[in-house]
Amino acid sequence: MRAEAQAHVDRISAALDLLKTSLNWDVALRRLDELNARVEDPTLWDDQSAAQAVMTERRRLDESITAAKEIQQEMDDTLEFIEMADEEGDNGLADEGVETLSRLADRADRDKVQALLSGEADNFDTYLEIHAGAGGTESQDWAEMLLRMYQRWAEARGYKVSMVDYQAGDQAGIKSATLEIKGENAYGFAKTESGVHRLVRISPFDSAAKRHTSFSSVWVYPVIDDSFEVEINEGDLKIDTYRASGSGGQHVNTTDSAVRITHQPTGIVVASQNDRSQHKNRATAVGMLKARLFEAELQRREAEASGEYQAKTEIGWGHQIRSYVLQPYQMVKDLRTGVTSSAPSDVLDGALDPFIAAALSQRVTGEKVDVEDVD
Repeated sequence: MRAEAQAHVDRISAALDLLKTSLNWDVALRRLDELNARVEDPTLWDDQSAAQAVMTERRRLDESITAAKEIQQEMDDTLEFIEMADEEGDNGLADEGVETLSRLADRADRDKVQALLSGEADNFDTYLEIHAGAGGTESQDWAEMLLRMYQRWAEARGYKVSMVDYQAGDQAGIKSATLEIKGENAYGFAKTESGVHRLVRISPFDSAAKRHTSFSSVWVYPVIDDSFEVEINEGDLKIDTYRASGSGGQHVNTTDSAVRITHQPTGIVVASQNDRSQHKNRATAVGMLKARLFEAELQRREAEASGEYQAKTEIGWGHQIRSYVLQPYQMVKDLRTGVTSSAPSDVLDGALDPFIAAALSQRVTGEKVDVEDVD
């Protein structure tokens, strides 16, 4: 087989293997048969909510299985086509076959990532919190750079982005901010961004032009509705009100309409100031708290199911996941997967998909990569 064709085949095969692993292929095939049988049952629609859930699961499963089968069949057919062209000495046709494999490899990578979004809440909308680390203005400016990065990433995917909470920095940047991102699989794509992000650069705030290192934390959790029962004891909540610091009109900025809730058993803190009504902000904050508690339970279940609970509990707020170096050279490096980019300006402008795809793949394979941080 031609070397270029083999490279495409290897890429396609790797994507198919990962796709089938993520689906738990044999189980998925049996489950699709079960769902197809349920769809034929005329009593299914007696419960509209349950029927919709069945139809949604069936559609997502059918799309993933069909995609895998189509890719496999097209690869096999194309390889036969190339072999025949080579036997006949028709280099032009063989080249066309190689180009077909190249396009198929691109499709396999796209479908692989889509299939990796099979978690219980992956298709939900998401909250994304950013908090500046220690370091004052340096870290607060970095936190605002991250805020812009995620806004650009979400908008490029066609998601709707709104600001739920915004705490301005003392001199520049932000102390914290919370985005609500709405769109298909918003949580599934964003969830691997939780962790600590490190920036190395020549500080624009340092007259001596020295190199500085700054840290900010990101936390991602799904938006849930009332159909998910998350019990909260009112006695466990510490509720503070304060004057909103973000834009939103004169009334928002001159009254104590913003609400901050601390869940004392876990130490989780959420805040909302996007509405002029303190009552509505309180309701939003309670919903965010329930979502955070729900996300913690999802992580616990996922970790236990993979038999890596102890290891996964270490991955959280204090876990550094990525370094962004702007000086003395240009590099972004993911410390979980080893994926790098020599164009940090593109990454900071929202080009996050390669990092997200690799992190999603790693969650399925469990493969550990020994990655050294960059200086």
